Amino acid sequence: MEYPRLPMSMPSTPPSAPDSAANGAVLVHDAFYRFVRIADPQALAQRLREWTAALHGSILVAPEGINGMLAGPAVELAHFRQRLTTDPVLDGLFAGMEFRRSTCVTRPFNRMKVHAKPEIVPLGIAGIDAVCRTGINLDPPAWRALLRDPELLLIDNRNSFEYRLGRFRNAINPDVHHFRDFPRYVEQHIDAWKRQGQKVAMYCTGGIRCEKTSAWMLDLGLPVYQLAGGILRYFEQMPDADADWDGECFVFDNRIALDTRLRETATTAEQVYDGEADGAWRLQRARLLEAG
Repeated sequence: MEYPRLPMSMPSTPPSAPDSAANGAVLVHDAFYRFVRIADPQALAQRLREWTAALHGSILVAPEGINGMLAGPAVELAHFRQRLTTDPVLDGLFAGMEFRRSTCVTRPFNRMKVHAKPEIVPLGIAGIDAVCRTGINLDPPAWRALLRDPELLLIDNRNSFEYRLGRFRNAINPDVHHFRDFPRYVEQHIDAWKRQGQKVAMYCTGGIRCEKTSAWMLDLGLPVYQLAGGILRYFEQMPDADADWDGECFVFDNRIALDTRLRETATTAEQVYDGEADGAWRLQRARLLEAG
């Protein structure tokens, strides 16, 4: 599928201070993803580079879909969203896609990157089809009801430092240091879960890791409940989310962490990574991101 080039939009002046754009608009953050067949990721990536000239953040495009985090003035984000979801050349690939929005005190990103990759979220297992297969998606109210089930096995599908910072109550920490480590944890326990008829649920920050994992777990014969839209959607839609959640939610940008009302906290990267086996490496990456 060929994507004709669009004229480059004129970039906005970068914010002169972390909490405001040059035109006085407050910065906001959008996160989005969709598993969908993309015939020409390179061509789409080029189009997205043109559409995001006035924004900062990161977008990955792959044959299996799109995964992005953007920040900028709300008007610029709305312009991008309209293009992505309605441009006729994209033939409705992203129509109706959800965007998780939060406001910013710290500028989340210092530059814009768009890359075409083999996968939008690598699990380390070949052949997973998350476009056609996924787990049992629950919206936030249904998820809350599920959390009350005393027989539920609730798994945090994130890294150990994310779990340590904040989690749903009664969630299990698989104690992994990278998403690609999670399958090993599942393989060690899945036979017992199936023998016991265990009801298994998992959650992650925005939902993408769970969708990829649950597609693979279906192939292993275990349907899994998952929180649609992830933790961020739960915080967005449940004003009393702190009734089910302890701590903060780590986010992969310069803001570091959000509370249950999607407000930036005072937590630092040093506090998040302290005591982690790969903490020094993660802290170095965080400082590089902050420096741009």
